[in-house]
Amino acid sequence: MQAGMARAAHTYYQTQEQPQSTVGLVVMLYDGALRFMRLAADAMRRRDMLAKREGMSRSMAILSELQNTLDLEAGGDVSKSLDSLYAYVMGRLVDANVKCDPAPIDESIRLIQPLRDAWAEV
Repeated sequence: MQAGMARAAHTYYQTQEQPQSTVGLVVMLYDGALRFMRLAADAMRRRDMLAKREGMSRSMAILSELQNTLDLEAGGDVSKSLDSLYAYVMGRLVDANVKCDPAPIDESIRLIQPLRDAWAEV
């Protein structure tokens, strides 16, 4: 499923005719989301609540930005799938935060990494 979603995301973003600077920005957003998710998961494991809060807050803000930039009308099924994926990941991050459990963050990283890699190939 992840590889299929990554290919679909790659196709969606290619059809949006993004300038190279936008592609680089999206890769940077994915990199940031992944970095802050890892920071939050590591902080949970260390019981560092300040670092956990920082990582959770920043990763959720980045994912919200990615979700808000989707063109749900022009992007068709792919943009709707990405929207659903981002909503799912955000829900998993909330679960992780409430339960102070890094496992949902680890799952989220596994879901987002292929999208980041697809963008980097663009």
